[in-house]
Amino acid sequence: MKKGIFILLFLTAYTVFAQNKGTVKLGLLKYNGGGDWYANPTSLPNLAEFCNQNLNMNISKDIQEVDPSSPQIFNYPFIHITGHGNVVFSPQEVRNIRAYLISGGFLHISDNYGLDKFIRREMKKVFPELDFVELPFSHPIYHQKFDFPNGLPKIHEHDNKPPQGFALIYKGRVVCFYDYETDLGDGWEDQVVHNDPYEIRLKALKMGANIIQYALTE
Repeated sequence: MKKGIFILLFLTAYTVFAQNKGTVKLGLLKYNGGGDWYANPTSLPNLAEFCNQNLNMNISKDIQEVDPSSPQIFNYPFIHITGHGNVVFSPQEVRNIRAYLISGGFLHISDNYGLDKFIRREMKKVFPELDFVELPFSHPIYHQKFDFPNGLPKIHEHDNKPPQGFALIYKGRVVCFYDYETDLGDGWEDQVVHNDPYEIRLKALKMGANIIQYALTE
């Protein structure tokens, strides 16, 4: 990326993030490749409401779909990716996502089952120099407003594996958090969607609130 373009994107991101101290907007990444990026439509609005009620935040429940190649991505300090299938980032999208993340943005990936091999491949394009690392249970993301001493809660069973929280860390900052084998997004959905018990949904929402709080304050 040319230096002038990067500086412009950085200044745009800085300005938007400063403005968002009032009302925070969350973005949903509308990726290509055939995967259902639109899965869990009630999850982010419910998470925003939970954060507003429990963290004294002002997060808009109007979740915007974001094209990964668009400069509009810089309007959102927090971008969410979910789905079950293939993900493909074009070279332009790779450059834009990288610029967004290294200039202060935060990406949360929630594996809705089947996303893992695709999202790992594509994020390697964004950060070829980085690998996903599993965060220890002592990491601050598990100890924000709500305490999770054993890491991510288990929301839905997939392959009888423990839930894991992975991160991409760029120059000491977590720029991407990836929840795997837990399905937090399902737990954020309206209760009638999956009929999860209240206790399970509450755990998912609390962990989601921790991720939001960490992303916006660390």
